[in-house]
Amino acid sequence: MKKSFRNSTTDHKIILGLVGEIASGKDTVAAYLNKKHHSQTISFSKPLRDILDRIFLPQTRENLAWLGYDLRQRFGQDVLAKTITQEAIKNKSNIVVLPNVRLPQDIKYFKKMPGFYLVAIEAEAKTRYQRLIKRSQNADDKSKSWQQFLKDAKLPTETSIRKIARQSKYKIDNNGDFKNLYQQIESLIQKAKNINNE
Repeated sequence: MKKSFRNSTTDHKIILGLVGEIASGKDTVAAYLNKKHHSQTISFSKPLRDILDRIFLPQTRENLAWLGYDLRQRFGQDVLAKTITQEAIKNKSNIVVLPNVRLPQDIKYFKKMPGFYLVAIEAEAKTRYQRLIKRSQNADDKSKSWQQFLKDAKLPTETSIRKIARQSKYKIDNNGDFKNLYQQIESLIQKAKNINNE
């Protein structure tokens, strides 16, 4: 018998899956939603970061990508998707944000849920590179060269992002300033609330 991920607690919950290339602004969107709308963030990369910490390996983008790849090869392509989906269902927040959708299987179960919205976050490559080295989210970000940045875009977890982004009904252009970004987020939340209340 197939396991069902449909749950009555998701009927009025907004679940936003954010898909975008490296440093496009997914975490910035998630942080804004947490601050202004008390959303909860559930990250696909957190289990991977936890494992790397436990085995004393640096949280580099390459390590994260290959660890995720190896886990999926051994335990199934949707191993992380099952975990994150259950966490989202159980979460009591009215808005749940998944800030790093990268693979088709990440949204395999979410696509069947009412209240799930796939949102593409878009920004030019040069802008994303400058943001990446400034924020230093991963251990190797600050010292990363432009060539390394382009190489990272070819990692297994990054190559399908553009394809998934084309499936999104909603897009946010993050090439401008914070004011413009926040206005787009507010518009998106209002649309999602209107749909959920229909």
